[in-house]
Amino acid sequence: MLALTFVLGCSSDPEPARPSVGWGFTHTQYSADVGEPSAMRTAREALSAQPLPQKQHIMGWGALNPEPSPGRYDFAALDSRIALIRRTGGTPVITLCCAPDWMKGGRPGDTDWSRTSLEKAPAPEHYDDFARLAATIAERYPDVRHFIVWNEFKGFFNESRNRWDYEGYTDLYNHVYRALKKVNKANLVGGPYLVMDSLAPGDTTYASRLAGPWGSVDRRVLDAFEYWNARKAGADFIVVDGTSRTRDDEAFPDEFGATDKFTAVSRWLRERTSVPLWWAEYYVEPDDGGRWSEGHRLAAQATGMIALARGGVSTAFYWNPQNRNGTCTGCLWRSTELTDGTGGEPRPALDLIRRFDEEFPPGTVYRTVDVAPADAPQVRVLGDDKAILVVNTLDRPQRVRVDGQRVDLDGYQVRWLTRG
Repeated sequence: MLALTFVLGCSSDPEPARPSVGWGFTHTQYSADVGEPSAMRTAREALSAQPLPQKQHIMGWGALNPEPSPGRYDFAALDSRIALIRRTGGTPVITLCCAPDWMKGGRPGDTDWSRTSLEKAPAPEHYDDFARLAATIAERYPDVRHFIVWNEFKGFFNESRNRWDYEGYTDLYNHVYRALKKVNKANLVGGPYLVMDSLAPGDTTYASRLAGPWGSVDRRVLDAFEYWNARKAGADFIVVDGTSRTRDDEAFPDEFGATDKFTAVSRWLRERTSVPLWWAEYYVEPDDGGRWSEGHRLAAQATGMIALARGGVSTAFYWNPQNRNGTCTGCLWRSTELTDGTGGEPRPALDLIRRFDEEFPPGTVYRTVDVAPADAPQVRVLGDDKAILVVNTLDRPQRVRVDGQRVDLDGYQVRWLTRG
């Protein structure tokens, strides 16, 4: 394999990038860069209609090993994903994870794609090597301005001390941060991409004061954030992820009320930093979410997005669970590998994200939305001067009064209202 040293032709954005990019999604194992030509065209048209921020990992989740051996690169898969993002007008975001095998004890030239191997962290003696790889990627895609360092502290858990290895992650982060800024001071870098795990109400094992009816955040996660936040070389934005559910996949007090966790966690984080807050992933459905109807899932997703916005989040990425067949609850579009003429067609989740990003971009000033007291427990709302999003959290129709209007809602309906 020959080293690829050329830079993909693309002019850099003449304007400084903003640290907030809005509401978008993450490309995973399967995406719209592979499949039937007509289906790929349909998906690209859907993504181009309302360009969104799009996130891609450098290894795994659709990308091959970018540096199988020291100094020998293979960017073909990553090139394909970045090209898709560019072609659809999206804002590209690169997650700098995972690491080539030779940086974590493997033999140069080999790639073990097992989850255990993929999610290993680089060995400390290879932090400089990983930082150099990050710099090489930044040089290859000069129009990419947003970089996230690592993913969910993968491989950074200290088993002997039963806590996160926040010292190791912070060391790696600082190596990468400095390398990216050396390539271009305009590059925007963020972390720590911690999973905001939570425990059920009453579970005191690792309980913290960051708590509510939804449970409490594992205090070890908060310790990791505090350490990194105090010792980071710098950050242009803060990144976390997580689910509204507990570590045991339970939702308290229910699947809609549990999303209040997003608001509470986001406010806690924003009290400790002055830079924009991102959620790299956010989940609302149970592990067996395929049992939920599309409407149920969409209502919960919309409620989660409302909760994030209420917490002051300016950027969030939906994890697109794309697969290769025609049945895919929560997918953003129908598989581009289908040959029945429906491949690439947008799904309701994509429509929601596009509309949410259009109506509530970074910098939105949210306004109070009045809901009749009798109706408030059954609906979730979010609004600014121009639009209101209303979600029916019941699986049956109801008539509610929102912002002085009588609104009829089907079961689990997500509805937009015009204001003003």
